[in-house]
Amino acid sequence: MPKGESEFIPIYTYDENGGTIEHESFMDRLDWKGSKRSSDIQDGSIYVLNVTFNDTGTYHCHFFRKLIYDHYEFDTVVSKLVHLSVVAKASRGTASIVSEVMMYVSIIGLQVWLLIEMIYCYRKIAAAGEEALREAANAEYLAIASESKDNCAGVQVGE
Repeated sequence: MPKGESEFIPIYTYDENGGTIEHESFMDRLDWKGSKRSSDIQDGSIYVLNVTFNDTGTYHCHFFRKLIYDHYEFDTVVSKLVHLSVVAKASRGTASIVSEVMMYVSIIGLQVWLLIEMIYCYRKIAAAGEEALREAANAEYLAIASESKDNCAGVQVGE
């Protein structure tokens, strides 16, 4: 029921043969996004394209569904009211703004933490490498000193 109307006007009908736009103001503006190519309609989604301020109002959706079993048929009817308000531009809520700021703060914080961890690990690896080099140099020096027999006391080398 568009704003200013006193009763509901059918705008769209869908059955196993397809959809039909019933109201001229919705011609070429409604798109069926529900169950397709099936007589068992489980999704009844309709998209309204090129929405205008005149589309503001309450819409009444009726779903008639017949469930067919081997020895039993069950008719079900579901009715829903949809309240549509068209606004010029959607405004962002405070929660949306705060969550976006917190997202950026957490991303930057995690990047800084990662950088600090990388520097710490690099320094630790570099220090361990220097220590290993010092130990290797000392071991080489000791090995060379123990193999050298030039300065042994009481032993003369003949030439």
